[in-house]
Amino acid sequence: MPTSLLSRRTALQAALGALAATPAWAAPAKKAPAFDVWPNESRVPGGIARLSLGPASQRPKVTAGELPVLVVGDMIEWTAIVGIPLSAKPGTHRVQVEGGEGPKTREYQVRDKRYAQQQLKVAPKTVDLAPEDLARHERERAHQEKVMALFTAQRSQELRMRVPVPGRRSSSFGLRRVFNGQPRNPHSGMDIAAPTGTAVVAPLPGKVVDVGDYFFNGGTVWLDHGGGLLSMYCHLSRVDARPGDVLATGEAFAAVGATGRVTGPHLHWGVMLNQTMVDPALFLPA
Repeated sequence: MPTSLLSRRTALQAALGALAATPAWAAPAKKAPAFDVWPNESRVPGGIARLSLGPASQRPKVTAGELPVLVVGDMIEWTAIVGIPLSAKPGTHRVQVEGGEGPKTREYQVRDKRYAQQQLKVAPKTVDLAPEDLARHERERAHQEKVMALFTAQRSQELRMRVPVPGRRSSSFGLRRVFNGQPRNPHSGMDIAAPTGTAVVAPLPGKVVDVGDYFFNGGTVWLDHGGGLLSMYCHLSRVDARPGDVLATGEAFAAVGATGRVTGPHLHWGVMLNQTMVDPALFLPA
């Protein structure tokens, strides 16, 4: 027998002997799942919790309150990907699990996070909407709530996203603006500054589920990536896709603009999990 082969066999036997002598409580950790570990975890308001569900022959069903949660993995290891609302209080939170062999409730801790705040002085009409504008906004919000409630079959295990447009991140997720002393909701997406006409591409495979021209958001497209994972693109100057179109990663479907209530051209990009907006940066490489 060649010396190199004998050496490998000897090493293998030694390793097996050491493993057999290892007590159960000190056994090596379970091998990580084959798929990439995305999105990154950040257990803060507006972040994401990755909760191990263990093995099961079929994908477990997970809910946060009454909202379905994205579950990825395989029969060896399932993982719940839970979006944490910006309104979440620090402390213990939980999800409910149906299926699998483990506990029917999974708990996780949310820690506090202080997002930046910006004080702005603007014309009163910017803050106080005219009655007809407010009525339009209410109609549009009711429509988009139906879009946000979609929960369809998962399209891909790959959750690492591609940046939808090149450019400088001009406004971060979670930023709270105060207009003329009146606080507004925190910024629920990522703003990327880019010239009007710059192509916007799909960050993951997805289906176009809504195209509209909205009062605040201007030209808007929603993509459904399955499992309650959706993404939103606002202030578009042009939309080259229609509801029902299925896009591949990197496929262009719109162009950057300055439509809606904005001061300059940029893309507002939002990512949603279990009907809550989360930080898109968690889906991107550092």
